[in-house]
Amino acid sequence: MVISASPEEVVKAAQKRVTLHQIPPTAKRFSRFFYKTWYCYQIARKIDADIYQFHDLELVFYGILLAIQGKKVIYDVHEDVPQHVLTKAWIPNWLRIVVSYLTSITEYIAAKWFVSVVTATPYIQQRFAKFNSRAIDINNYPILEEFDLSNDWATKKTEICYVGGISEHRGIKEMLAALSLTQSNVLMNLAGPFETPKLEQDTKELEQWNKVNYFGVVDRYGVKEIIQRSVVGLVVLHAISNYIDARPVKMFEYMAAGIPVIASNFPLWKAIVEGSQCGICVDPTKPTEIAAAIDHLIANPNEAQVMGINGREAVRSRYNWVIEERKLLDLYNELSNDS
Repeated sequence: MVISASPEEVVKAAQKRVTLHQIPPTAKRFSRFFYKTWYCYQIARKIDADIYQFHDLELVFYGILLAIQGKKVIYDVHEDVPQHVLTKAWIPNWLRIVVSYLTSITEYIAAKWFVSVVTATPYIQQRFAKFNSRAIDINNYPILEEFDLSNDWATKKTEICYVGGISEHRGIKEMLAALSLTQSNVLMNLAGPFETPKLEQDTKELEQWNKVNYFGVVDRYGVKEIIQRSVVGLVVLHAISNYIDARPVKMFEYMAAGIPVIASNFPLWKAIVEGSQCGICVDPTKPTEIAAAIDHLIANPNEAQVMGINGREAVRSRYNWVIEERKLLDLYNELSNDS
């Protein structure tokens, strides 16, 4: 595996018999797009692997080069990249549509060169199925064993949580506004990177920030601890095209940890949350609805605990990595057996 990793991550990977080939870190996009991709390609050629699987769009050209050389290459698509481009603050507004269109064309042309396209959702899989007959969805569901129910519900603090990337599109302003509207004097456990330094500065200057426990960027153990000390998990992303049909891993992690979810009222998310009876769906643009949902769950701990149990059971039976892992391993076996 070729990756930029911390020493701690290298040690953990080594314990799991995964070999990491580190890439020198760089903070500049130009270096990432050119130097780091070339570095990855050189390592990939040297490894001479049976199957190559890459994620970053900037590696598409080198993926095609490997395919031309007769290598079996898988394009791993974690998100609807053309739609995601439209939300990129660092791209000028007038240029986003052009970049999004070019990205879409690039992906579709490239997909024909690869032995398979692995996507994070069925929605994205349908996009690529027209161009690659082996396009499959491998949902990024949680590993159930990562989260346990050993902590007594009665010992939980009156705290809610959000773990993930922090941006306006992911509802940071609405979540903080809801804190000031709640009647339950709740605190919010927040973890993850801010999209921009300015957003971080502006957010920390808000009056509601004194109700936030900010943990910064945490590892998997930190994620587990934050979720399991909380009584509610928030995932109130805005209704932009890249999110509506997504299956956010944080939502399923909340469910796996046995806490109720307050989620955006997108049709797909409502089907999951309300279908599993594991939370409340709200309009993500209305802090009053978010606050009301928080107060309801805080004021009704027995109902909240039952929702948490329902969510945990839904993950156990349907939304867990064991099921998805089997699909991925079957793909590898199929490709390995191809002549």
